[in-house]
Amino acid sequence: MMNFKEDPARERYDRNAWCFDFQDSLFGQLLAKKKHEMIKQTKGTVLEVGVGTGKSLSHYPKGVELVGIDISPKMLARAEARAKDFPGRLTLKVADVQSLEFPDNSFDMVVTSCVFCSVTDPVQGFREINRVLKSGGVGLHLEHVRSKHPLIGKIMDILNPLVVRMAGANINRDTAENIRKSGLRILEEKDLLSDILKLFKTGKNENASKSVRG
Repeated sequence: MMNFKEDPARERYDRNAWCFDFQDSLFGQLLAKKKHEMIKQTKGTVLEVGVGTGKSLSHYPKGVELVGIDISPKMLARAEARAKDFPGRLTLKVADVQSLEFPDNSFDMVVTSCVFCSVTDPVQGFREINRVLKSGGVGLHLEHVRSKHPLIGKIMDILNPLVVRMAGANINRDTAENIRKSGLRILEEKDLLSDILKLFKTGKNENASKSVRG
């Protein structure tokens, strides 16, 4: 597996950390609203993958014990400045979802928002989420996906190489299939915008975790 310190995604996000909030705001109001609604559902011990510059921190419920990770140290440096707004216990650290250092069964919930478009091996990332979720734990994943509409899906395929070069994000990933391949169980799949923005609620698969460990 690629060392995340050499991952092109890390280099891109480090390079763009200074203007990330501005870029995010260009695409942002609907996505921000849906993300904040998702985050308000969290409780217990929570892992946020791709915490970025920390814009989500002030929206967590009181009492949540959060670990926020990101592949980019420069993004996390900006999140540190927002840590004072967090209403519970908070740890921020540089980490890669493809190779988490946390023990099995560490978190009650894991949340992601537009993260798996840029993870090099998304199936491995979801496997790691399955591993660190506690028994009965829940994942909430707000992700954009390839449209199932034949024409729109094809256009997304054509544009994808250009978008990856410009922004580092794949716009044509079949995230539902990647979740299934990982072993995570899809409990709910909700369309939020024209079949290209979805909220996935996932559950831990104990058998898949044992298979990965074995």
